[in-house]
Amino acid sequence: MGKDVEWKSFFQDNHRYADIINGIGCSGVQFVKDTDLQEVDTSSKKKSRDILRRVAFGMNFAIIGIENQEELDYELPLRNMHYDIAQYQKQASVIRKEVRSDSKGLSPGEYMYGFKKDSKLNPLITIVLYAGKDAWNGPTCLHDMLDFTDVPEGLKEFTANYKINLIDIRQFENTDVFKTDVKQVFDFIKCSDDKQKLLELVEGDEYYQQMDDDAFDVVAKYTNSKELVKAKQYQIEGGKKDVCKAIRDLMDDSWEKGREEGREEGRENALMETAMNLLDILSDEEIAKRVSLPLEQVRELRRERILDR
Repeated sequence: MGKDVEWKSFFQDNHRYADIINGIGCSGVQFVKDTDLQEVDTSSKKKSRDILRRVAFGMNFAIIGIENQEELDYELPLRNMHYDIAQYQKQASVIRKEVRSDSKGLSPGEYMYGFKKDSKLNPLITIVLYAGKDAWNGPTCLHDMLDFTDVPEGLKEFTANYKINLIDIRQFENTDVFKTDVKQVFDFIKCSDDKQKLLELVEGDEYYQQMDDDAFDVVAKYTNSKELVKAKQYQIEGGKKDVCKAIRDLMDDSWEKGREEGREEGRENALMETAMNLLDILSDEEIAKRVSLPLEQVRELRRERILDR
């Protein structure tokens, strides 16, 4: 499951869900409000989107899904297309039942297929949020997956295509289009591989000192620190967490670990040098005993000495 559980919990908040729609689909214009969203039942034996919302647009509505992607998936357009088709088929099934329940005035084709001339499906939009470490280099549409070698260009144009709406979070530049903590979560993920930049980020934004608990759960996963993910000492009043303090502690731990490794490396180098100086006067067994090095390591030093000569 990876980080799916944390993302799903994060987007249970409709303010954030609307923010993604406005920030990505409407260029930051506040077109959709949280009150325009209704949850869609995704309970099914078949695999479907984990996060779906019915979004009101006047008298009409669209179904908008958010898909979290952590790994490069070179089959993603095909997989997403399968999910979307299943959702359209679900709508079509409802329409067929309604049409056939009152067959008066239907043409033979309308009754047979369960669709009237004016039957319409509601638009389905899927936004894929990719947060993997490697920049996305996979296909972004079905045509990218098809082998058109020697196929005439005209026939290629007749081949149905399917495009995915993929947002590579680490490459996403204008996070100012977001008006909720989606901005801070995106910014955190973008800096998560550079601890110094991450520290500068969290120290430069007061929000990170009182981050919502579910937002903390998302970003903590991207620090690759099991201790931070489970940490409770950063809890403050109101169900918030101090990410700024958490990152400072993480940096302190990293620096201390680095210093310890440096001391250990220096100690080992000194032991190796002592062992080298004793090769001409003591046996391997005696050197290993006196210097506290593994016998095989001392023997390897002697073999290297012989080869050098």
